[in-house]
Amino acid sequence: MMKVRGIFAAVSVFSLPCLLVAQQKPHPAAAVKLDFEAVGAPIKADPVDAQIAAALKQVSAERIKANITRLVEFNNRSTISSTETDLKPGTGVLAAADWIKSQFESYSKECGGCLEVSFDESVEQPQAGFNNSRPRIIKPTPLRNVVAVLKGTDPVASKRMYLVTGHYDTRETDVMNTHDFAPGANDDSSGTAVSMEAARVLSKLKFPATLVFVTVAGEEQGLNGSHHLAERARKEGWELEGVLNNDIVGGDTTPGDKLQSKQRIRVFSQGILPSAPIEQIRQTLNIGAENETPSRQLARQVLAVGRTYFPGTFHPVMELRLDRFLRGGDHRSFSEAGFASVRFTEWRENFDHQHQHVRVENGKEYGDLLKYDDFDYIAKVARLNIATLATLAGSPGIPQNVRVTTSNLDNDTILKWDAPKSYAQPVTYQIVWRETTVNDWQYVVNATQFPGKDANSTRLPVSKDNVFFGVRACTAAGICSQAVGPVPSRE
Repeated sequence: MMKVRGIFAAVSVFSLPCLLVAQQKPHPAAAVKLDFEAVGAPIKADPVDAQIAAALKQVSAERIKANITRLVEFNNRSTISSTETDLKPGTGVLAAADWIKSQFESYSKECGGCLEVSFDESVEQPQAGFNNSRPRIIKPTPLRNVVAVLKGTDPVASKRMYLVTGHYDTRETDVMNTHDFAPGANDDSSGTAVSMEAARVLSKLKFPATLVFVTVAGEEQGLNGSHHLAERARKEGWELEGVLNNDIVGGDTTPGDKLQSKQRIRVFSQGILPSAPIEQIRQTLNIGAENETPSRQLARQVLAVGRTYFPGTFHPVMELRLDRFLRGGDHRSFSEAGFASVRFTEWRENFDHQHQHVRVENGKEYGDLLKYDDFDYIAKVARLNIATLATLAGSPGIPQNVRVTTSNLDNDTILKWDAPKSYAQPVTYQIVWRETTVNDWQYVVNATQFPGKDANSTRLPVSKDNVFFGVRACTAAGICSQAVGPVPSRE
């Protein structure tokens, strides 16, 4: 025992100076901020627009429920039911289209004829099946998209357009079944109801830019209706700066599902377009800009709107995928036509209530039934869409020709841009950025704080190696466009 005590005593004595040094060591100085932290300010919520805030209060869960209930009553809204001659009167996809059009017309009547309501019609020809599957359209099939346009009030800005859509067609387990009950209460009466409620609420307001409210057919047969409309927009040269697609936003309420979240909505968007020119793809990969596409920037704008109007109550989640795993939706048609587009989908889908023949089997109920929709949740989704559309339509639109100069090696970053296409009012510009490991914008600064050689340029003391930049255009009231990422330019 004596030896042990001696050893501990020795250790204690020899350790004492070290302990004293440790105790006397001064506290480290405050960490020096990195360049991207020292410049600008952390991103916060944008200013709340009083008109938008008032509009959000007009959204009605009861009206959404009534619209979905009526859609379900059309029995089976299969796109190919348009070719059937033995349907019960008042059922099928064409009857549903007529009713949706009548609702848009009633909204227009309430606002003194402010909406231009029409069918976007086409005839889909027989197709080969996808990946050797059986064809989903086997004879010429009439398609009707239902469209309501709220023309912008500014003669210049009205050329710029934003579109919201959902698909009103449904399917049975057998995608060719046109007669059995296929209610589609969630997929996609919910998205159709969002587009309709957005039209009802926003038609009471005026915006510089144009809003387009759509319900499309043909989604379940192969994105046919959206493809037709997207190609029309491309060929006619629409200045379509954003498309919001709502598909399966019903907030499934299956009893016992404890993993569903009623505070979240997924936002999917296109990364690199496979059809993009090979040189563009190479450049995108070389600078690591796979997530800087127009669609991903639109998704970030949705997140910004969420921060502003729904802090702590409803959270859009940016998913870095075109769609759910190996799935598809109508936003894809618009992405492939060259338009920024996103898809909203509930947090957790229930596949017992999607693409199912309505039945009870072994005590379990199958089918996309009205009872599994959460109308308060759908109203939240409608508000997010409405706030996003109103923000975009009230903004100056996106800056054009955004670029980063690369003529010299430099730790500073020089950004240049041109004014938005269709906006005649004074514009201010903000620069946003984020670390390369982060999905959403973290920092912002007014471009005038770091002036460049002219009004549409800036020189920031932040290295382009460690962050992604974006430029957004804002009104004097602080309503901003989605950001645009720069491309390299030797100038």
